[in-house]
Amino acid sequence: MKRDLSPPVPSGIHAGAGYPPLWLAWSVWVAGMILYLIGFFQRVAPAVMTSELMGAFEISASGLGGLSASYYYSYVILQIPTGVLADSWGPRKLVTAGGLVAAVGTILFSLAPDFFWANVGRALIGGSVGVGYVVLLKLSSRWLPPRVYALAAGLALFFGVLGAVTAGVPLRLLIDAFGWRPSLLASGLITLAGALSAWAVVRDDPEAKGYRSYAPPQAPDPQPAGFLQAFSGLKTIFRYRNTWLLFLAPGGIVGSILTFAGLWGVPYLKAEYHLDPAKGAAVCSLMMICWAVGGPVLGGLSDRLGRRKPLYLIGCLLSSAGWSLIIFLPNLSLGVFLLLVVAVGFGGGATIIGFAFSKESVPSHLAGTIGGVVNTGMMIGTPILQPVIGWILDLTWKGNSLEGARVYEAASFKIGFAVMLAWSLLSCLIVSFTKETRCRPVS
Repeated sequence: MKRDLSPPVPSGIHAGAGYPPLWLAWSVWVAGMILYLIGFFQRVAPAVMTSELMGAFEISASGLGGLSASYYYSYVILQIPTGVLADSWGPRKLVTAGGLVAAVGTILFSLAPDFFWANVGRALIGGSVGVGYVVLLKLSSRWLPPRVYALAAGLALFFGVLGAVTAGVPLRLLIDAFGWRPSLLASGLITLAGALSAWAVVRDDPEAKGYRSYAPPQAPDPQPAGFLQAFSGLKTIFRYRNTWLLFLAPGGIVGSILTFAGLWGVPYLKAEYHLDPAKGAAVCSLMMICWAVGGPVLGGLSDRLGRRKPLYLIGCLLSSAGWSLIIFLPNLSLGVFLLLVVAVGFGGGATIIGFAFSKESVPSHLAGTIGGVVNTGMMIGTPILQPVIGWILDLTWKGNSLEGARVYEAASFKIGFAVMLAWSLLSCLIVSFTKETRCRPVS
């Protein structure tokens, strides 16, 4: 008699159930993605209001770097707990709670009477929107076919960067028309609406809708004994070498992109090429867009080739080469500079491969935990680089000011950017030590 080799049917669904239709799966994914998009908006919003923030809170470049980085401090600290919560609470509760706290933080930041409360608002935003990407990874592992996991991770970056683009020229135009406080207040109300829509649409697993889950049948219940017990997964994943390497690898690449496009790019472009804030924001948006395009393109190509390490390394090298030319080539024309911006951004998109790479490097039921660990590594460079460059700018400041805000020379920015390049090159070295998975999960 022929044996039935099909996987067992999970409890809670009828035997004839199939996998969820793609329209439903992607609808759930999109509802979860909204908070991630908003997180990118908030991440880079300070870049187009550097003068306004420095004037409103009477701070220097160091203070501005710290204010912007307060978002990342809480983001990074909470990423690993977020990954654990994704495996224990489930995505629906987590993304809704994150959206509600982000809305409160945004409103607080927009109304902040002084520097202290502005930092509190930014910290609340960073800690809460940090759940977005981990939630998407968890939803992708259950609602979408495994063959499109890396593509979905890349698409998440693409849509997230669309949020960053709206924090470029569109936000700058809103600030010019209404001021920075009313503009951010409106974004807080939009965030609140996004949290409520996530609660209405997102479900932790297709089983909640009567369909099969793409999670392996042997995966444990998504809501095990408790939060503290769930942390035992951390001990498991850090037994694998790739966990350490893929945690450390993206910091220099992503940190450099977000440090430039998220804070110091606009004032640098004003100093070097005399671009007004709206045009400078457009250039920073170009870098973010190329980063967004590079994610799904390189992630999808990685799926197709059945390899992770080569494309990850090539992308990191391309991004690092772009920075080296920006810093060391004298008298760069704006046209050549824009080409290098494209190279830096597109090459940086390779870091998105790290999520699929890491997921295949540890047991499958710890997808949320490893996602939180790698996402921590993605963001760890920015809260270090932004204040360090601010400190370098203040150290080399020539004493020039305009309307109460300090004005810095292009040469000072390049000294700071050299730190970004050094970390990017270190990232390339780290990737070279990873072990290829050939797009197959660990046994």
